Amino acid sequence: MMKTLIVAGRDRRRLQEIVQIASRFGLGLLLARLGLEDGTADSADTAGLPRRTRLALEALGPTFIKLGQILATRGDLLPPDWIAELEQLHSGAPTLPFDALRAAVEEALGEPPETAFTWFDPQPLAAASMAQVHRATLQDGRAVVLKIRRPGIRPQMEADLRLIVGAAAIAEQASGEARRFAPVAMARQLAQAVLEECDFTNEARNADRLRQDFIGDARVVVPVIHWQFTSDALLVMDYIDGVRPRDGATLRAAGIDPAAIAALGADIVLDMVLINGRFHGDPHPGNLLCLPGDRIALIDLGMIGHVSPRRREEFIGFVQALNQGDPAQLADILAAWSQGGDVPRARIQAVAERLVARHGGGRMVLRAIVADFLPLMRDEGLTMPPDLLLIFKALMTIDGVLSGIEPDFDLSAAMRRASLRIVQARLSPDHWRPTVQALAWELGRIGDDAPRLLRALVRRMEAEPAPAAAPAPADTGARWIAGAIVAGATLIAAARWWG
Repeated sequence: MMKTLIVAGRDRRRLQEIVQIASRFGLGLLLARLGLEDGTADSADTAGLPRRTRLALEALGPTFIKLGQILATRGDLLPPDWIAELEQLHSGAPTLPFDALRAAVEEALGEPPETAFTWFDPQPLAAASMAQVHRATLQDGRAVVLKIRRPGIRPQMEADLRLIVGAAAIAEQASGEARRFAPVAMARQLAQAVLEECDFTNEARNADRLRQDFIGDARVVVPVIHWQFTSDALLVMDYIDGVRPRDGATLRAAGIDPAAIAALGADIVLDMVLINGRFHGDPHPGNLLCLPGDRIALIDLGMIGHVSPRRREEFIGFVQALNQGDPAQLADILAAWSQGGDVPRARIQAVAERLVARHGGGRMVLRAIVADFLPLMRDEGLTMPPDLLLIFKALMTIDGVLSGIEPDFDLSAAMRRASLRIVQARLSPDHWRPTVQALAWELGRIGDDAPRLLRALVRRMEAEPAPAAAPAPADTGARWIAGAIVAGATLIAAARWWG
């Protein structure tokens, strides 16, 4: 297996483990398809290949689980049976006795947890493949949780990433089928995601940023990070006691209104994607808590997606095209999203017309829309950008969660509510402040060069007199300078007003 992969001595033991696990689950056929085997693998059980792949990824640990979770977003590349299996990937792991974690915790805290906190529970609250969670109480009585990175997990993940990048390069060279996945780019995306999640200070910063995004909405709760205890291997944050949004009956029993939670959950995700440009990448029920007063807490913030202003505009256009039943506008957006430029426009137009015929002008069920258009894109050989797929994955996930607690939940109604907030955000001084500051900076830079530019202008006027029919250069230059002064005064005044 992977005979052509050049492996550093420090990674050979890990490679042997990977080979053994892959062989145990009978993945020779998959490796052959990707150009990583010699093609002699047994192909008797192709029907069970997706499931065996998912089980192998779970057995290989957190790096490969993350790889599978990224692949689960690629409905434009993988058929539904693969997506369904990979979506079941979970990072659960057996709990460790606290004695196995004690040295790491004491190194991070600089003292034993029993002295750092007034109370510390050595029994774990939860466990995953990368970390284990314990409860504690601060000296001021505040309840917190400690998220502790498992000892030795980072070196293993770094070795996995080196091996995956090497295998991706081989697959990209050897297999046309693999090239459609852009495996090297996907390996880089995986490496970035894994290394960010492995450093808990990234999750802590994500929490601070999301809390700031919703600072004016008391219905949205993000746990406070206690930075005095937090490091790359230890995250200490407020403990939040809430109800998982798994079904409406459970919420009602806790005095929480499912309809209000569904509306708020949709508003939160749409605001994150379409206004703030920063969103929870995996808002499944395990990462959300419902609280009294019909509030929602966002937890487990290791995976955060970012949306560029251009993507936000495109997604808004996508929704508008469907709501208005406009296949031409939808085709424009699908063409912009596709990373393959060799598909005739007529085929993209046919995809848009099919989507509008099935989903346009009515109630928007995002899961049904995506279930249609990703296979259509795959069949036409079009590849979607990874950042866009993460947006759709987050929206599909929250759509499924909210439909589970409120069967009549309608995402299109939430989209309409969001449109007003989008307009308000665009009119806000905060929206324009970066542009005004950048313009003021450029104007200041030009102002520093004004004497030199003026001297150059005078020399040019003296050397090349203008034709009689043309405007006088001095008059033109004077108007330009006067206009610059007026613009500068306006920008400075605006910057002061917004600042």
